[in-house]
Amino acid sequence: MKLVTAIIKPFKLDDAREALSDIGIQGLTVTEVKGFGRQKGHTELYRGAEYVVDFLPKSKLEVAVADDQVGDVIDAIKKATGTGKIGDGKIFVTELIEAVRIRTGETGAEAL
Repeated sequence: MKLVTAIIKPFKLDDAREALSDIGIQGLTVTEVKGFGRQKGHTELYRGAEYVVDFLPKSKLEVAVADDQVGDVIDAIKKATGTGKIGDGKIFVTELIEAVRIRTGETGAEAL
């Protein structure tokens, strides 16, 4: 099992959810986060004063999937969220050691 974590632009969240649903992904976790990458934030004007926004709002998606679904999940997220511009985000894949469904006690891939 793998945990696919994607940091994306917030306005692309619905597109990502629909793309994942289309390939049969039944559950995901979304967290509102802030951060920056190579773009290092940006400047904005507010009431005539310029200020720097260091941490940009992002959405963090976490999807636990079976090993054979990882490629499809990555492709779906890339196609749904990519704009070709800086700040599109990143996708991380980590090993998932165990999963347990609390209600039924199922473990491993059955719990996903």
